[in-house]
Amino acid sequence: MQKGTIGVTTENIFPVIKKFLYSDHEIFLRELVSNAIDATQKLKTLSSAGEFKGEFGELNVKVSVDKENGTLTVSDRGIGMTSEDIDKYINQIAFSGAEEFLEKYKDTANSIIGHFGLGFYSAFMVAKKVEIISLSYKDGAQPVKWSCDGSPEYTMEACEKADRGTDIVLYIDDENKDFLEQSRIDSLLKKYCRFLPVPVISGKEQEWNDGKYVDTDKDKVVNITEPIWTKKPTELTDEDYKNFYHDLYPGQEDPLFWIHLNVDFPFTLTGILFFPKIKNNFEVTKNRIQLYCNQVFVTDSVEGVVPEFLMLLQGVIDSPDIPLNVSRSYLQSDAAVKKISTYITKKVSARLEEIFKADRAEYENKWDDIKIFIEYGMLTDTKFCDAAMKFTLLKDTENKYFTLDEYKTLIESNQTDKDGNIIYLYATDKTAQYNYINAATEKGYDVLLMDGQLDNHFIGMLESKIEKSQFVRVDSDVINNLIKKDDKKKVSLSQSQRDMLTTVFRSQVPQVEKSEFMISFEALSAQDSPIVITQSEYMRRMKDMAAMQPGMSFYGELPDSYTLIVNTEHPLIEKIKENADADIADKVAPIAESIKQKNNVIAAMRDANKDAKMSDEDNQKLAEAEGEIAKLRDEQNNIITEYAAGQDTVKQLIDLALLGNGLLKGESLSQFIKRSVSML
Repeated sequence: MQKGTIGVTTENIFPVIKKFLYSDHEIFLRELVSNAIDATQKLKTLSSAGEFKGEFGELNVKVSVDKENGTLTVSDRGIGMTSEDIDKYINQIAFSGAEEFLEKYKDTANSIIGHFGLGFYSAFMVAKKVEIISLSYKDGAQPVKWSCDGSPEYTMEACEKADRGTDIVLYIDDENKDFLEQSRIDSLLKKYCRFLPVPVISGKEQEWNDGKYVDTDKDKVVNITEPIWTKKPTELTDEDYKNFYHDLYPGQEDPLFWIHLNVDFPFTLTGILFFPKIKNNFEVTKNRIQLYCNQVFVTDSVEGVVPEFLMLLQGVIDSPDIPLNVSRSYLQSDAAVKKISTYITKKVSARLEEIFKADRAEYENKWDDIKIFIEYGMLTDTKFCDAAMKFTLLKDTENKYFTLDEYKTLIESNQTDKDGNIIYLYATDKTAQYNYINAATEKGYDVLLMDGQLDNHFIGMLESKIEKSQFVRVDSDVINNLIKKDDKKKVSLSQSQRDMLTTVFRSQVPQVEKSEFMISFEALSAQDSPIVITQSEYMRRMKDMAAMQPGMSFYGELPDSYTLIVNTEHPLIEKIKENADADIADKVAPIAESIKQKNNVIAAMRDANKDAKMSDEDNQKLAEAEGEIAKLRDEQNNIITEYAAGQDTVKQLIDLALLGNGLLKGESLSQFIKRSVSML
């Protein structure tokens, strides 16, 4: 029997392994099964090269739980090891020193394993003793047993073993008894080993008998040795892809479509990416894509390998060019990984363009589901954005779809303003903004429907991409101002009439929570609505962005700002003006004249003292005059407000406009209903 010490420069190797690998301690099973698979595959390679001429027999990997004896065994029938192999590959672990080791690889368990070939030694995370029982494929080889109890000392001696291959026997320690539960082992094998290229056996198939599941004599194979991404697309049907998708993601709807990746230069990459049906309450959900290395599960944290916007996809990527054990920092810095990321982006954009060209109708049918994915990609990836300009669609309120070029051609002649800007009118809610959409379409304009969660940002991006373009929400102004063709008609109101009507209407606007209203006048046509409520395009965009970007919360706290536009050409407004002139003009005019005179006095005082400091006496006179003006304005406003409170037509017109914008609620809505009944 040979005794010795494992070749390390520190005696702290096992405490280090336990300490730094503890958080990921379940990966020991992946490492041991992967080693067993490698040993099996190497035997096939040697056979192909003529270096192994024996019979394969049944090639598989067995994972056996012996709860009674407290052991977990991973067995293969691969190339096996001689005592010299064990001495070379197991007993010699080269470390430059404990301190450098700890400092350099403290960030991640995976990078410790990956950099030092510690796959086998991960067994000591869960075992108090590990045995290797192995028989090499080589002619005349003798079976050998290696044993170590978690200290640097080991023993190696001859033993009996009838069959070629290796058994790794783990004596599970007291802290990790859960790895002696068959269900726990099965779940780990499903996670890490479900697509390995060699059958992995774990326990027995079960059947229902006498009210419970019982083991049969049939071995349970837990993996699919030829997953569909290893096959050619021509060998697969749509049902094959869908079945594989539902196997990966049970309970989900069918994917919209998929991309089969297959490249062998300048790197090797296979896989299948699925476009799931994404709901509008969009959120980038990570851990959708699984990364494999030669069919061995590596991680489902694929940042770095997959561009951020493609994290919305689901599926698998398999590349031997990505090490089995990777750290996040590795993925972010490795040149090969960056090439893979670029390739995936190109492949996705090419596939989308291909689908669009091959079946435009089907593409349009799926557009509402994939729109959020494409918009997110265009907003976050410049190269994808440039490619996607060809297959991005816009949908109008008539549910017609257009490419960007098609839509520009459609509206260019009729929706270009006097300054040469093409105005893209859009709505965010067909029902709530129906009146505004109708007014636009009656003038021959087309209105887009931009009701997606990302559309506010997407609109801004399109404005920067499309020259001489401007997106304007259809309710942001009266229809004549949305696309300014020429100088608009002037409002025929005197200043006193304007002031009086401003107070008449403003005084009767009911309280709307977190909203403020300004009054303006426009000379629209007699056929247009008497009152139109609009919302500033700029402020609305800022508030929408604030809802998604915490750094813009200032805008989110501001009240919604609306403009109540009074159409001075409408007969009802003309009548309100005439009635006000007749009923209160005589009362208001003298007050307005007094205000004007006092303003003239104030202006004269300031003009006389513009080059010198005003005396205390003049300051006193100025303050008194301003105070008198404030009192006069209050008196004037009170007269007008009291008058307006008795004008049901004014209240009714305001409430109708508010109702049309979904702003009339609660008590105000109840009063409107009562007033409507009364007026009828």
